[in-house]
Amino acid sequence: MRFKLRQMEAFRAVMLTGSMNGAARLLFVSQPAVSRLISHAEQTLGLQLFERDKGKLTPTPEAQRLFQEIGPLFDEALRIDELARDLAARPEGTLNLCSSPSLALNFLPPVIARYIGEHPDVRVKYHTTLLSDMAHELLGRKVELAVSVLPIDHPNLVVEPFASGRMVCILPAGHPLVVQETVGLRELARERLVLYNRNIPFGQLVAAAFQRADIAWRPAVDIVRAELACALVGNGAGVGIVDEFSVGGKGWPGIAVRPLREPIPLALSLVRSRFERPSRHVQRFVRMLKTHAQQASG
Repeated sequence: MRFKLRQMEAFRAVMLTGSMNGAARLLFVSQPAVSRLISHAEQTLGLQLFERDKGKLTPTPEAQRLFQEIGPLFDEALRIDELARDLAARPEGTLNLCSSPSLALNFLPPVIARYIGEHPDVRVKYHTTLLSDMAHELLGRKVELAVSVLPIDHPNLVVEPFASGRMVCILPAGHPLVVQETVGLRELARERLVLYNRNIPFGQLVAAAFQRADIAWRPAVDIVRAELACALVGNGAGVGIVDEFSVGGKGWPGIAVRPLREPIPLALSLVRSRFERPSRHVQRFVRMLKTHAQQASG
């Protein structure tokens, strides 16, 4: 291999920090050691990676192209390194999962807390991701399981609906509409609206509901995440529509939640790669999750 892994590491460090000194600090080596690695890489590859002018380094177009390719390689190397360390420190292994952002606010944390309480030797790696990125995460083996608040249609994914939900109205505490058991879209349209942007799936669901009801609406604030809507509504910026899972559990201070008169249904789904068998960690977590969903709905 002409481009050695150590040279790639030094090259990546220079690209990230912009200098040989910065790369040396990042790699915990001397600056001359980094310079030698870069010079040797340029010689063996037959490429000039950096323009040098009075100590300033400017990446060449070839260097920019190489950097784009090296990034994913190092991400995978770090994943393998973490796996090796986990295997040594935690023989039970790791559970890798992701979810829609709103499910991380109130719905999934109790399940994860219970799981690590019952299986303390299993490391849980959890993050949120957008619906459009879930297939990449699963098929790229970055996660074993995804929990989605909206349907996913992909030929290489196994999608299992396991719970239903709905969009709800959120109001500042003390708002006149709080006295009602349900709130209609027409009533909301008269208020300052804090709504999901129409470019994202939640926003498209809400827009479709207003259109079906033949109600004109105009948001005062566009948001992309439920916690932003809750923070704004709690501070009196207006009223909003979010998924019920983001405001379930302990809820949000200063906010009242009411069902919508015009239902906007949701379906939670478990999503995994068609090419991977679920590990025992995933199977145990799924059982807990389904139990939690049943208890929450009951």
